[in-house]
Amino acid sequence: MRVTRVTANLRVADVDAAKGFYTDYLGLSTEEFNMGWVARYTSPDTGANVQLVTQDATAPESPVISVHTDDVDGAYEEAQRLGLEIVQPIATEEWGVRRFLVRAPDGNVINIVRHRE
Repeated sequence: MRVTRVTANLRVADVDAAKGFYTDYLGLSTEEFNMGWVARYTSPDTGANVQLVTQDATAPESPVISVHTDDVDGAYEEAQRLGLEIVQPIATEEWGVRRFLVRAPDGNVINIVRHRE
C-alpha cells in the first residue's frame, strides 16, 4: 500500500465547541469540511491538519487516524491476506470516500481511505 497522507482523528465531544481552540489558537483556519460528526481544519500556510471526530457515523468504532492511499481496494485485499481484523468492510460512503477500518495489532482502529478524484 502506498500511503499518500496520514491525518490524526482527535476524539471530541462536540465538533463545533472544540473548533475555536484549533482555529483561533492553533491557526488551523481552513475548514475543509464539516459533517457535524467530523470536521477537518488545515493550516493555510503549511497544510498541516487535524480531524475532529465525535463518533464515526457509519462505523462501529471511531478510528484514531485516517491513512490515505491511492489503492484502497488493494490495501483491503492485503489486510485480508494478512489476516488482520477488519472492523468495517470496504464500502463507498454516501459522502464519496471509499474506505475500510482495520485494527492494528496494538488495538488501534485505522481508517484506510481514498477520496474521490
